[in-house]
Amino acid sequence: MPLEPPTFADVLAARDRISPYLRETALNRYPALDELVGTAVWVKHENHQPVCNFKVRGGVNLVARLTEDERRRGVITASTGNHGQSIAFASRLFGVHAIVCVPEAANPVKLASMRGLGADIVEHGRDFDEAREHCEALAAKHGYRYVHSGNEPHLIAGVGTQTLEILEREPELDALIVPIGGGSGAAGACVVADALAPKLEVIGVQSEAAPAAYRSWKEGGLAEDEMHTAAEGLATRVGFDLPQRILRERLDDFVLVSEDEIRTAMLQMLERTRNLVEAAGSAPLAAALGLRDRLASKRVALVASGGNVSLDQLRGLLEAG
Repeated sequence: MPLEPPTFADVLAARDRISPYLRETALNRYPALDELVGTAVWVKHENHQPVCNFKVRGGVNLVARLTEDERRRGVITASTGNHGQSIAFASRLFGVHAIVCVPEAANPVKLASMRGLGADIVEHGRDFDEAREHCEALAAKHGYRYVHSGNEPHLIAGVGTQTLEILEREPELDALIVPIGGGSGAAGACVVADALAPKLEVIGVQSEAAPAAYRSWKEGGLAEDEMHTAAEGLATRVGFDLPQRILRERLDDFVLVSEDEIRTAMLQMLERTRNLVEAAGSAPLAAALGLRDRLASKRVALVASGGNVSLDQLRGLLEAG
């Protein structure tokens, strides 16, 4: 039976549930960024979360709602790092054993964070989807509560609170640009925008080196495609059913950007906002630059979805830049 999408009421309830543990993040304006994009731009700083990414909102909301039986069994999930950190953080809050399956070349900063939060790490496969398939097999074998990184209404409701905060601060926004990997963040944005700002244009962005979610949205079914992006938060090989159903209903546009455009946007975020924003979180700026003419005279918000950058990644970025 298909999962029911979360409602706006679910997002409001999620805010009440997570507010004792997570503070509202900054929504900042930078003159240098306005100049670059050519219009008024706000940045939602999810890179300032305790684990430096937006997914922690969904993790806390979901783990807080686990049944006693699910807490006793423990949870298992697959992640390139950010979703795994969110589940590890929330599991530590509520005393739940967490296992995170990651690809063998996962970001060491994210791995160290998950281990520091008490999660057990299982490294398996060359990419997220191979880690996910292994995770699902372990869940079935051992009876863990499997947490899918996208097909979870409580995750989507939780991450929807970032858009709730944005629109409460800036209700007159014209456009919101959100990075898409599995699509939970964009799906949450669509749920909130539909309730609070029906005229708000919600735009998704993904790397052209991993376009599965983009193709799924365009084609109206779950597509599988190549996955060669260095942006871990955008790195999925298949579309996810629940986020895609929400996106097909409400997402206004979906654009692809190149790997070079993402790297350039990372440097621009570092220079113009003095924030270290990871590749996925910089993709909205890359999209805004590509849509510069269309966004002229509009009020635009960019979701800086995370800031988990390793020293090697930063060194390579600066050397290339």
